[in-house]
Amino acid sequence: MEIREIKEKEKWEKFILDCKEKTFLHSFCWGKFQQEMGNKIWRFGFFEKNELVSVVLVVKIKAKRGNYLLVPHGPSSPRSLLEKSQLKYEVIRLLLEELKKIAKDEKADFIRVSPIWDKTGENEEIFKKVGFQKGSTHEHPEASWKLDITPTEDELLKNMRKTTRYLIRQAEKNKDIEVFQGEELEDVEKFNELHKEVVKKQKFTPFSLDYFKKEFLAFNSECQITLFFAEYKGEIIASSYVIFWSNIGFYHHAALLPQYHKIPASYLLQWESIKEAKRRGCILYDFWGFVDPKRNPKHPWAGPTLFKMGFGGRSFEYLKTQDFPISKKYILISLFEKMRKVRRGL
Repeated sequence: MEIREIKEKEKWEKFILDCKEKTFLHSFCWGKFQQEMGNKIWRFGFFEKNELVSVVLVVKIKAKRGNYLLVPHGPSSPRSLLEKSQLKYEVIRLLLEELKKIAKDEKADFIRVSPIWDKTGENEEIFKKVGFQKGSTHEHPEASWKLDITPTEDELLKNMRKTTRYLIRQAEKNKDIEVFQGEELEDVEKFNELHKEVVKKQKFTPFSLDYFKKEFLAFNSECQITLFFAEYKGEIIASSYVIFWSNIGFYHHAALLPQYHKIPASYLLQWESIKEAKRRGCILYDFWGFVDPKRNPKHPWAGPTLFKMGFGGRSFEYLKTQDFPISKKYILISLFEKMRKVRRGL
């Protein structure tokens, strides 16, 4: 097996289209977004007898706590590869060899992989065998709630939680509630204003307006992103970013003004997003982060997860984030990340 850099967008996207497990974090546009944010990226392909069997996006992250190389939700591979333990091992072994060289040149303190592989003992053993260890924190969701949207709209509604279906119907009948889409840059500013109000109430570290704008522009150029807004009596009270990529709709960012939690606008907004995904030919709707609300009732994501679960679907759990230390500084970085995770209630 050999590893080569891939420059051609068409080749990259065509290969990932055939991969069953994937998220937009491995899309060509996400790499473009990372470059716009000032981060270095590498797109690698793994070839077995000149046949492309896996791809991986690598991003250099510069942070105050230390620099590192990140593989976000990768490697991406067809299901046929994911059933072959030896091939998976060769991909990870070769990837690590290449990233250690890059880490030396880029003065990175560690390597971090957020796998998109199923959480199994076999997959854990593959990473452990080449020298990885469980990461001190996660960069991206390690579990997600997903809905098959190939059934008809009536069937999707039938499969929802009774309360969710009822609130959607109530919102549809309420003349004070209106849902609309935004695909202009100024719509990002509307979303950000709403998001800032939520941040004030919930006190978490938000993404910047620059981040939101650059993500929007990276995907908007391919018509792969839409902002959804819900108005109540003429005031925007809820909004979401939805990315449509590789036959999947991704519910990425969202905001709802706390004082309007009893107004069912967010249920209609989500339903309109799902219907738009169907119109675009998507077969799956990914609600993004998931945490089991029964096992972790006090987790910050418990409430949002219950909301997502009401639309039907099931959970998908990925292998835990994997780290490979490069410098001695990693020990302090790991300690800092663990403490921050505890403070955030994660």
